[in-house]
Amino acid sequence: MQEERYQQLKEIVQTYLPDDVAADAITLDSNFTQELNINSANLVDIVLDVEDAFDIMLENEDMDGMQTVKDALKIINTKIADK
Repeated sequence: MQEERYQQLKEIVQTYLPDDVAADAITLDSNFTQELNINSANLVDIVLDVEDAFDIMLENEDMDGMQTVKDALKIINTKIADK
């Protein structure tokens, strides 16, 4: 289940990667803004896509805590578990 969510998250993130970042650069420890060069507007799009894909709602504090792919996955898992 964890692996499925990770793959799904990677596919979402991949859509917003700038041209100079390869899709295989996405790892659990990747920082969205610093390593993957995703700007804040695209980060908001990622959050919206994540909400749709996993049928969850993310609050502002969740977004603030989403620095890395691992952070995002942890938040997704928590939200799904709380449903």
